[in-house]
Amino acid sequence: MTMEAKPFRILGLQQVAIGGPDKQRLRSLWVDIFGLSVKSTFVSERENVDEDICAMGQGAHAIEVDLMQPLDPEKKPAVHATPLNHVGLWVDDLPRAVEWMTANGVRFAPGGIRKGAAGHDICFIHPKGNEQFPIGGEGVLIELVQAPPDVVAALGAS
Repeated sequence: MTMEAKPFRILGLQQVAIGGPDKQRLRSLWVDIFGLSVKSTFVSERENVDEDICAMGQGAHAIEVDLMQPLDPEKKPAVHATPLNHVGLWVDDLPRAVEWMTANGVRFAPGGIRKGAAGHDICFIHPKGNEQFPIGGEGVLIELVQAPPDVVAALGAS
């Protein structure tokens, strides 16, 4: 493992993704009770998900809360099987972060860097390490999200 200077910065929490068998029940708490606003929806057969993308806060300090249900409860990924599905972290330079982390033993989930539900480039750190890449999320799926310029400017200075 080469722990040379990191060519990227983790800027802060970007999202929390919560899964359940019925998105409406999740909305009852997060939207109706807590008052989060629904910004958009995302449906993907490839990801087996129907999700509402909600927001807590505003601007660069907003945190996305994704309320997810599976399109087919029998298929994978089973977005509802783990209620806290994943956490997302803003990163200032996603390609360099992935390159550096891979060189330092971090295991990534299949799929590589791609567009996420909210339109940002994303990739996932696998919940479990393996022999080749021993560092994983220790049971937690972690999404790395390319921060847009305004978020880099707002959070990168702190």
